[in-house]
Amino acid sequence: MKATGIVRRIDELGRVVIPKEIRRTLRIREGDPLELFTDRDELMLKKYSPIASVERFAEGTAKSLNEQSGFLAVITDTDAVLAAAGQGKKGLVGKTLSDEMTDILASRRSYLASRADGGDVLPVAKDALEATAEIVVPIVSGGDCLGAVILLSQEEGAIMESSSVKLARLTADIIANQFE
Repeated sequence: MKATGIVRRIDELGRVVIPKEIRRTLRIREGDPLELFTDRDELMLKKYSPIASVERFAEGTAKSLNEQSGFLAVITDTDAVLAAAGQGKKGLVGKTLSDEMTDILASRRSYLASRADGGDVLPVAKDALEATAEIVVPIVSGGDCLGAVILLSQEEGAIMESSSVKLARLTADIIANQFE
């Protein structure tokens, strides 16, 4: 754990303000759930990710999705790539999502793009591989966006077929149902 040198007082309601620069660095936004941990006289806050609690399930799901679609399959929470399967996965797992991808998740809308059709293919993560076609389907449960199911192709002229879109939507629904 790294010391920040910042000291805050607890108010009469038991609240502590997390400084803006720390919230920005850790990508904590208003309304984000935080998990509390204690160890003797220490208190630790961690951004809560329900999908991270089923990481093994996400890994198996990404593998199955890759086998069925033939595309690089990616499962994310709202901050980072949790699991990936297919060619190029090593360059993605554990990386922080790009700002563009965070905006897609915040909108809770699916995104489909192909360079062959003149579409704008967005980067999944910062400093990640470049794709030529992609499908992004947010995982929404109880009105909250928990992450996304993403299919990527690196083949020149690739276009995502409707069957791949349906497969990504089905996968997102299955994951979302784990939390209802």
